[in-house]
Amino acid sequence: MIVPRGPSYSRLLAYVGMPLLLLFLYDGAVVLGYKVLHWQWLALPHIPVALFGSAIGLVLAFRNNSSYSRWWEARTLWGAIVNNSRSWGRQVVTNVRWMKAADRETVIAVQGRLVYLQIAYVNALKQALRGLPPLDELHGLLSEDDLVALAGEKNVSYALQVQQGHLLRECLERDWLDSLQWAAMDSTLNDLADAQGGSERIKNTPMPKQYNFYPQMFIQMYCLLLPLALVQNMGWFTPLGSTLVGFIFLALDQVGRDLEDPFDNTIYDVPLSAISRTIEINLRQTLGEKHLPEAVAPVAGVLW
Repeated sequence: MIVPRGPSYSRLLAYVGMPLLLLFLYDGAVVLGYKVLHWQWLALPHIPVALFGSAIGLVLAFRNNSSYSRWWEARTLWGAIVNNSRSWGRQVVTNVRWMKAADRETVIAVQGRLVYLQIAYVNALKQALRGLPPLDELHGLLSEDDLVALAGEKNVSYALQVQQGHLLRECLERDWLDSLQWAAMDSTLNDLADAQGGSERIKNTPMPKQYNFYPQMFIQMYCLLLPLALVQNMGWFTPLGSTLVGFIFLALDQVGRDLEDPFDNTIYDVPLSAISRTIEINLRQTLGEKHLPEAVAPVAGVLW
């Protein structure tokens, strides 16, 4: 995710630089043909470019609104994962308690296990949504035996939740929490599963191809017709007006394409690495740890 700061003109130019350059060269060729070669047939001033532009603008606005809705839903779902992870950590350290002094060390170890399983869950889900190996981020959070057991799982995040559920049930059976506390913590796991399912739905359900194909085709047609409609009135200044208008439409089209897949591991995505690190810091603080990892900082204006 690009963080707010001053405008980056180099990034702006690279955003639609090549299509914009091709459009400028095409506009220049139209002007040379009309003004130098006297190809009068190139001028088509009666093309209703204003009407076409308005229609294309409506199509782009509808598509981009749908793309942003997907991006914002993804961010909302990960906001729910943050909140429920914090709730889980709080419930673990306040609800799972020893009744006998002899159980104290065992319960503290179980608390740490439950919290670290949640940290591993978040990192595994982040990796899976980005299409990366989910176990790569779990070293240091789980034992080597755990990693070997998880290697054959199709959905590592779900497998980690199942382990949390089994461990929670064991706590209930050993009277380390009562049935109401168990139900509340199980509900937190359900909320996390709902957020995971929503994220996977966005990841596995791409935008319909028509949403990409038709707006792009309309914009290309518009950019080809625009200098023909302007050259008679604007003359040598046609590339200036045509390229500027074309830049607006090309940029808007690219914005929609960038936002429609919020888990593609690009600079425009939801910053899953930063969110996951925040969760890890919060949960490890819940356990009373002092040596915590640093929060993820933006790199070259991008928060990953």
